[in-house]
Amino acid sequence: MNTDVMKKLLSSILLLSFFTVNAQQAEQISFEESIHDFGMIKEADGAAIYEFKFINNGSTPVKIINVKASCGCTTPGWSREAIAPGEAGYIKAQYNTKNRPGSFNKSLTVTTNLETEKTKRLYIKGQVTPKPKSIEEDFPQVMGGLRVKYASFNLGKLQMVDKPTIKEYEVYNASDSAITFSEQVDKPNYIQVTFEPLVLEAKAKGSIIISYDAKERNDYGFVSDNVVIHTDESATPDKSFSVYATLEEYFPKMSKEELEQAPALTIEETIQDLGKIKQGSKVTTTFVLTNTGKQDLNIRKAKSTCGCVVAKLKKNTIKPGKSTELELVFDSTDRRGIQQKSVSIFTNDPKRPAQRVTVKASVQTE
Repeated sequence: MNTDVMKKLLSSILLLSFFTVNAQQAEQISFEESIHDFGMIKEADGAAIYEFKFINNGSTPVKIINVKASCGCTTPGWSREAIAPGEAGYIKAQYNTKNRPGSFNKSLTVTTNLETEKTKRLYIKGQVTPKPKSIEEDFPQVMGGLRVKYASFNLGKLQMVDKPTIKEYEVYNASDSAITFSEQVDKPNYIQVTFEPLVLEAKAKGSIIISYDAKERNDYGFVSDNVVIHTDESATPDKSFSVYATLEEYFPKMSKEELEQAPALTIEETIQDLGKIKQGSKVTTTFVLTNTGKQDLNIRKAKSTCGCVVAKLKKNTIKPGKSTELELVFDSTDRRGIQQKSVSIFTNDPKRPAQRVTVKASVQTE
């Protein structure tokens, strides 16, 4: 290496060292670390606490004016008195683990009285392992000696296919005696209920198994059914619960060309405001439904979210390029104030099989 190159390299190193030293000197507050990882901590152990320690490297006192956490789950604390030159201070972060299982990454913004270092940012992170649930917490709903997780069984979204949907729900016998389930269950034909085991021993877990035939149910949207199971418990032998589901039509996978040839529902106006109406009055409005597809559009059902709205279709089949009217009658009896009610329209449009129209009104009592 020639002399000129060595001189340039040495100059660069000295210059970098100069800026590094000056940067360190310019930093009046220096923290031992700006990020603290708690690692794995237990929810059951309560709040996790860590102190970020810092030194005042300057020639004037430093005062921490405020420390603001990025969420309410983090409680900060700090040195309240002014920190003299050469002295140490702290910022305390306390993370509340209660009901917060999982990973976290939170920040604390530190505000000081320094013009050049007005704010600094500190971080805490970690992973909270959940506290084991008690039987009462895990099975909060009580049905005699039987405890269940939910007061009703929600099957979620179900498509109308040939095969029934089967879901299993865990139960617990909290009593001191075995509970025997009867195979006789009060239910609709499209719901089947079985038990595993049929005799549930004391302080043991078992399952209620629901088999639901959505195709046989033959409805659309949100539906609810009541089921009553029978046991040999003397005090509360019969246990009633609801079974919920949201039913959707099944569409096989279609090619782009098939979708282009399919029926398509277009609604000219999906929200209508009826304005101010007198309580007890009935108001009628209409929505225009158009088939913008290339095959017949079949309207399976128009289903209201409220008994106060009656939906009437002029026709259920719409030819391509044609329209029909959906008439809604809103009954304001026993209603007051701002009202917003919807009607879901279910069709054989494979792209948008369920669409919604809404009526709004301000019901006046005087």
